Amino acid sequence: MSNQKLNNRRLMNDGWSFSKHQIGATLQLVLDANTVWHPVDLPHDWLIYNTYDLYETGEGWYRRTLSMEELKTKERYTLRFEGVYMNSTLYVNGKVAGEWKYGYSTFEFDITEFLTEGDNEIVMQVIYESPNSRWYSGAGIYRNVWFHTYPEVHINPDGIYSSTEKAGEDFYTFLSTELSSLPISMEPKISVPENFHGLDRDFASSIELRHTVWSPNHELVCTHTVDVTDEVTKNAFYVQDSKLHIIAPLLWELETPNLYQVQTDIIKDNTVIQTITQKIGFRTIEFTCEEGFFLNGKHVKLYGVCQHHDLGSLGAAINRTALKRQLSMLKEMGVNAIRTSHNMPAIELMELADEMGFLINSEAFDIWERSKTTYDYARFFPEWAEKDVASWIRRDRNHPSLIMWSIGNEIYDTHADERGQEVTRMLLSFVRKHDCRLNAPVTIGSNYMAWENAQKCADIVKLAGYNYAERLYQEHHELHPDWMIYGSETASTLQSRGIYHFPYSKAILADDDEQCSSLGNTTSSWGARSTEYCITKDRDATFSAGQFIWTGWDYIGEPTPYFTKNSYFGQVDTAGFKKDMFYIYQSEWTDYKKSPMVHLFPYWDFSKDQMIDIRVCSNAPKVELFFNENSLGTYDIDHKHGTQLCGHWQLPYEEGTLKAVAYDEFGNIIATDTRTSFGDAATIKLTPDKTTLLANSQDLLFVEISMEDCNGNPVENANNRVTVDVSGAGRLIGLDNGDSTDYDQYKGISRRLFSGKLLAVIASTLTPGEITIKVSSETLPAGTLTFTSIPCEYPEGLSDNMRNTNHIIYPVLNPKVTIPTTNETEIPIRKLEIVTPLGTTLTKDLSTIESYVIIHPANATYQDIDWRITNGSGIDSNLAKLEKDGAKVKVIALGSGKAYLRCTCQNGADKVRMISEVELNFNDLGEATMNPYEFIYGGLYSWSNTNLTNGIERGISSLLPIDSYICFKNVDFGSYGSDEITVPIYCLDTEPPTFEIWEGIPHEEGSELLADCIFSKKPIWNHHQPETYRLKRRVKGIVTISFVVF
Repeated sequence: MSNQKLNNRRLMNDGWSFSKHQIGATLQLVLDANTVWHPVDLPHDWLIYNTYDLYETGEGWYRRTLSMEELKTKERYTLRFEGVYMNSTLYVNGKVAGEWKYGYSTFEFDITEFLTEGDNEIVMQVIYESPNSRWYSGAGIYRNVWFHTYPEVHINPDGIYSSTEKAGEDFYTFLSTELSSLPISMEPKISVPENFHGLDRDFASSIELRHTVWSPNHELVCTHTVDVTDEVTKNAFYVQDSKLHIIAPLLWELETPNLYQVQTDIIKDNTVIQTITQKIGFRTIEFTCEEGFFLNGKHVKLYGVCQHHDLGSLGAAINRTALKRQLSMLKEMGVNAIRTSHNMPAIELMELADEMGFLINSEAFDIWERSKTTYDYARFFPEWAEKDVASWIRRDRNHPSLIMWSIGNEIYDTHADERGQEVTRMLLSFVRKHDCRLNAPVTIGSNYMAWENAQKCADIVKLAGYNYAERLYQEHHELHPDWMIYGSETASTLQSRGIYHFPYSKAILADDDEQCSSLGNTTSSWGARSTEYCITKDRDATFSAGQFIWTGWDYIGEPTPYFTKNSYFGQVDTAGFKKDMFYIYQSEWTDYKKSPMVHLFPYWDFSKDQMIDIRVCSNAPKVELFFNENSLGTYDIDHKHGTQLCGHWQLPYEEGTLKAVAYDEFGNIIATDTRTSFGDAATIKLTPDKTTLLANSQDLLFVEISMEDCNGNPVENANNRVTVDVSGAGRLIGLDNGDSTDYDQYKGISRRLFSGKLLAVIASTLTPGEITIKVSSETLPAGTLTFTSIPCEYPEGLSDNMRNTNHIIYPVLNPKVTIPTTNETEIPIRKLEIVTPLGTTLTKDLSTIESYVIIHPANATYQDIDWRITNGSGIDSNLAKLEKDGAKVKVIALGSGKAYLRCTCQNGADKVRMISEVELNFNDLGEATMNPYEFIYGGLYSWSNTNLTNGIERGISSLLPIDSYICFKNVDFGSYGSDEITVPIYCLDTEPPTFEIWEGIPHEEGSELLADCIFSKKPIWNHHQPETYRLKRRVKGIVTISFVVF
């Protein structure tokens, strides 16, 4: 038998050019001779090239030439696009060859009838209209493109369905193979006659189907060959079912994800005419109502994260090396499961999950028929949902990492009315059509689980995902004993790497610098109270399968609680630098006997005598903290039952060294971590993740750029501006520091460090050789490293055109967007050191003190200084007033209590970008009053009957379903008073919220109801809207004003 190898597919990421246009462009207009085309490498995301307008409405047009020397009459030719965002149309030689609406599902078009011998023009139109999603989606052909050649009798795209069944120590593998001689279809709609669906039937035939299984060690396991009826050659469709017996295979486990290879050949007249290979794994999965999730019969708690699809400075353009870096870091954190929020993932994610040992909750939709944004997928859902589900399931159903099909996230349809249940059943049927042997169960992730309609939808699928509703677990577990419960989305704590807002005891959501505190004291109004709460709540719910925290990595978009660039939710920032909360999860999700760790935070460089909260986490049972070799005490961590999972100390700042030590149960030191005081940057340090690249244009090198002081200590708050130059056989393709407030270009050559770090992403070219990176910064010696790009085999269809530049390469379509110039020679302020010569306590006898600030480094470009007096939450305090004089300030006491003297600077920006503060105590000065004729933030409330949570813009949030009392004492309305109150409100409830306004503490003796209120304005995301309410009488004098929120 001859074995003629047929090249069934070819990567087609090279040879493309790109042009950007306003909405409404036509093929004729775009192909005009005056159109400017830019050579690009696929995958490509055009939006990531301008950080000042990451959601710019426009059209992207791609074109290339496809040369066909010979068109064989019995072959079919297709183009397969793994992801195009969104609303795309493919033209071949000027004719529409197909269209696809959803931006996340894979599609394949049969272009046979449009091709001619010689050169063929391929054009892809991509329409991006904003807003179309709640996060950064990117735009363009952002995943791989393949050119496929199919023989007359062929296996349909994604047409092999594999499943396994355990039989003792052995497994049976069931393979259903779709054979066809029809035009290529993503979802075959041919009805299959009974005699055209066979299980290993014998026919007198010239066509054979052969399955060959290879072990993880590349040893032959078995071969199975069956004859296929010749009827399939007669414009027909046929499904061949085969059953293979695999003796005692190696199991696919999280620690040892053993993968077998199945090679499927179509053989006609003793010649192989098509070959498809795929990886499979032998494992069993089970969700139970009482004990959670089991893999291969062993209980596994899901330590999961939700992940959006962007790759930081690379945007949405998929790159396997960058994605593997993300997953490797999550593995280090202890993560074993990923929820693909909120869309079908790249095929690379599924493949890496198979290889690395992750469990995948594969999610399809964030919208059904009811839209969340103007131009989202709801426009297309009724017509396209079945096609997209087919694409989703058929492509990924064979992956052993797959454990759930999630048909939706926070779908309002499931809450609104009974139609939600109809669509739930419809989508369930679509999934089961293509995964009839239940390789994975169907689920929904819902934030509406407190209400009846969503519960009815959950009852349809039984595998119930709860978004931020851990409070309902026990009740629903008792009411619905047949439900399998897990946290589909939890946490939503917020943190900016290396930024600390003191004190830890104060929950601070929003602050002047538009950053979130990494101490662990920044939480959202809807999320967990703390990282420890999130961990322990799920730990103690033994029937819960586990949780998926929001999120593993930061992502571009959704910058709650601000209007900046990227999110703050991640445990790793967009550049791939770990935040402190990463280590708290790691301390609870990993085993100290295998990988001992301890982490100490914050860094150690503040104003003298500033009171600093110090936290230590470890997976060990005991930690101890030292300062300058003197012990500050130990803390025993109860990982199984405790609620405080970190050691916590307070220490007035002075120069020195902090050291955390972790001990095992026998008192042996198993891990240490230190933080040492440091000075200004003296040298540039470059730390690569490896020293060689493969010369295939796809391999990446990640270089961490940091600073050291003159003593070699890391400068952990360094923010020096640097310029990066890459020469030789490499390309700079990304710069990122993880700072949500920094709009310098990802695709530029100059950026600041943020909290001591900057990432440079270097890609290889197709030419081997030396690569040199040179990093320079004003007044510092340049840092230089040289790497090697080594020869390797790589597939045809790659290119190496793109690299970072000092300008935006695509036209800006929105005339309202301006691109500021960058001062590449600036020296930013690193530190504001507050000095209080007379101390930090004010009394009747010392009611005024003077302070000043020292700017570090002394030669900083910027000298803009401002002062405020605030409470612990960063809200203006009424305990003192200030007399400002540049770098100096006079504090004049007005009342007793505790406040903070705050020094800020904009540091070259148009908003505050740096905060420094010291705690002040005001004693024996009487009570200060609040002025209602100036704005009073909700965060200044004096008392509540419940634990209120942080709101945006220094507000507070009431907790449903509890009636919340929010009281403000010592409000001075004066002798004339007021008979109205204006209240800014932010509410996303579907029903208008109601509340009451009282004088005094509600329902206590002497209190009085002043107004029954309803807020009827249409909600706007992340915005308070003011509403004025008339009171029953005029309020005068110093009183308590209370709000009762229902």
